[in-house]
Amino acid sequence: MIRSADKSWHEILEYALKGMSQEYLEFLKRDENYFPKYPHILNAFRLPLSQTKYILFGQDPYPRKESAIGWAFIDGKVKKIFSQNGFSKEVNRATSLRNFLKMALVAENLLDDDLSQSAISKIDKSPLIKSIFELRDNFEKNGVLLLNMGLVFSDKKDSKKHIKEWRGFVCRVLSSLENEDIKLILFGNIAKEVAKLDEAKSFQTHLMPHPYNISFIRDQNALNLFAPMHLLNLRSRD
Repeated sequence: MIRSADKSWHEILEYALKGMSQEYLEFLKRDENYFPKYPHILNAFRLPLSQTKYILFGQDPYPRKESAIGWAFIDGKVKKIFSQNGFSKEVNRATSLRNFLKMALVAENLLDDDLSQSAISKIDKSPLIKSIFELRDNFEKNGVLLLNMGLVFSDKKDSKKHIKEWRGFVCRVLSSLENEDIKLILFGNIAKEVAKLDEAKSFQTHLMPHPYNISFIRDQNALNLFAPMHLLNLRSRD
């Protein structure tokens, strides 16, 4: 599981995993009846520690095997962001992602009062990213590590159990970073629980509604934080 992470995280992750119950770790090793698959659980930590400026906490993975790929908020089922009619069908079916992208378009002054498909279809998309993986890359180029509170999904009724099991892991990751200049971005009610952890009290936090809520699109905290990142802009490859 740790192999998918950048080496700069290995020591911290080994320590963090010791904060979880042995029974649950054995459940993970069996690599059955949950997703993402065992080798991809810690994909978010591919971003080197030295480049990490923020940790964005979501709740748990998407409840679809093809969508949950190891990064909070990045839906692996979504291939194209846009279509000639506005957003692609895959984006329109993913409420949280759709609202986040609308917020990003508002932040770029590409949308205003009209948030419709028709308005989106009229935007010049030549300077914009085309795929969900380009969005992930732009998050990471801005130093945003995309982490869920619960790192696996098996069934909706088990979500709270998984989040509880991963809490010890999250606490140890945060305690290991207390001397790093890293800020926390917290989405949703469960992610807000991070702010209550003793290990999180030394971090500057950005609280905002979960993107599932339409209020996120014009949330001033979200606009202020993400506008300077230009997450939808095409960037030259290194």
